[in-house]
Amino acid sequence: MPRVNRTAVLLLLIVSSSVFLLFQLYYYRKYVSKSGLHILSRTGHLTASDVQWQTVKKFVALAQHFRLPIFLVDTSALALLSQDALQQRDRQMREPHCSFLCTGRPITSFALHANLWKYDPGFLLAAEQKGFELLELRGEDPRLASLDTLSGEQIPLHLLFHLHGYIIQVVFLYERSGNYLWHGVLRLRANMDQTYDRPELVLTVLDGIDILVPRNVSRFLTEQRHARFLECRYRDARNFLQLYPDDSSPAAIDFRRKAKSLLHLAAQTLAHLDIPFWLSSGTCLGWFRQCSIISYSRDVDIGIYIVDFRSDIITAFRDAGLSLKHKFGKVEDSLELSFLSDDVKLDIFFFYEDGDVVWNGGTQAKSGKKFKYVFPRFSLCWAELLELKVRVPCETLDYVTANYGTSWSVPVRTWDWKSSPSNVQENGAWPVAEWAALIQVY
Repeated sequence: MPRVNRTAVLLLLIVSSSVFLLFQLYYYRKYVSKSGLHILSRTGHLTASDVQWQTVKKFVALAQHFRLPIFLVDTSALALLSQDALQQRDRQMREPHCSFLCTGRPITSFALHANLWKYDPGFLLAAEQKGFELLELRGEDPRLASLDTLSGEQIPLHLLFHLHGYIIQVVFLYERSGNYLWHGVLRLRANMDQTYDRPELVLTVLDGIDILVPRNVSRFLTEQRHARFLECRYRDARNFLQLYPDDSSPAAIDFRRKAKSLLHLAAQTLAHLDIPFWLSSGTCLGWFRQCSIISYSRDVDIGIYIVDFRSDIITAFRDAGLSLKHKFGKVEDSLELSFLSDDVKLDIFFFYEDGDVVWNGGTQAKSGKKFKYVFPRFSLCWAELLELKVRVPCETLDYVTANYGTSWSVPVRTWDWKSSPSNVQENGAWPVAEWAALIQVY
C-alpha cells in the first residue's frame, strides 16, 4: 500500500480552502455589497432592522470621522429612551441588537448646528464611496427676509443620505435673534418650520453606536410636539408700510422701545411661572400686519387660557417691578388683569373654552357691564416679535378677522373696546354687591 504524502495533502487542503475563500469574497463583492440584501445576520438572513442599523452605523461613523457633531433628534427613536417605553420594548423586542434606532420608519433624523457645517468635498466623496446618494434641500434665509434687498442667496436646510432604501436626514439648525434655534420645513412633509431651545447634549451608546442625544429627552420631545413656527409676512408688511408709513416720531420710537422691554419682561415672568401665553388683540394684529408693534396702540396685549391661571401671578408681576392697574372678573368668569410699567400698559386677557369657540371677557368699571369677545378655536404656533420668541394663534388670519373684521388691514386710530371689535357681545352685568371684589381699579 503506497504511503500518503502528508505534505501534498496539506498543500491540497490549503489550495482548496483558498479557492473557496476567494469564491466567497467574489460572491460577496458581486452580489452582497451591491444589493446589501444577502448579508447573513444572527437569524441567518438580513432583516429590515439589520439594514437600518448598518445604514445608521455607517453614517454615524462617517460623521465622527469628519468631526461633525450631529445629534439624534428622531422622535421615534428618542421616545424609546423613556423608562416605560424601554420596559415595553424589552417585552416585545424581536431585534435585540437594534432596540432604539430601528423604529420601523424609513428615515432617521439627526441635527447639526449650521455654523459648524462646512462643505467638505472629502466628506461628500467619502459618503458617495460608502454607497450613499445625497440630496441637498435649500431655501431662503429667514434672517434676511426683513431686509428690503433680496440677495437671492439660499441656505442649506436639510441633507438626505439614501442607502438601501433608508434615509438619514440631517437638519440644519440656525441661530435666530430671539435666542432660539430654527430649522426650515422639509417640503417632503406637510408641516411648518420649527424652533427649539438649545438642548444640552450627552454622549451615549445606542445599539452599540456612540451617539449624541439631548440630555433631557422628555423635555425635548415635548418641545418638538409644540415646535411649529410661523414666519412673519415680511413682504406683506413692506407693502403695508408703503401705504401707511410707520410713525417715526420720538414718542413713537420711545413707545416701541418700552413695549419691547415690557414684552420681554412679561415673557420672562410667565416662563418662571410655567404659564404659556400668546400675542392677542392689537399686539397680534401688529405682528401679523406689519411685523412690529402698532405705535398708536399704547399697550401690549397677551392671552392666557384660564386653565393655566396661577394665584401667584399678580405677586410675580409685582415682584418684577410692574404695578397692578386693574383686576376685573374672577377665575370662573371674565378674568382680566392689567399692569403698568413705565406708562405702558400690559393687558392680560384670560380665555375660556366653550364648545367650538373660545372667548375672553371685558368689564366696564363705571357701569359693571360685562362683554365677551368670541373667537373660533385655534392652536398655538411660535413666532418672533421684537427679537423675542413668542406664541401666536396658528390660524392668525381667522383670529385677527374675528377681532377686527375683514378690514383689519386698514389702520383704525379711534377704537372703542365696547363696540368696535367685530366679535364683541354684551354679556350682562356684575351684581352691584360684588363690585368691590370683581371691579378693582388702582
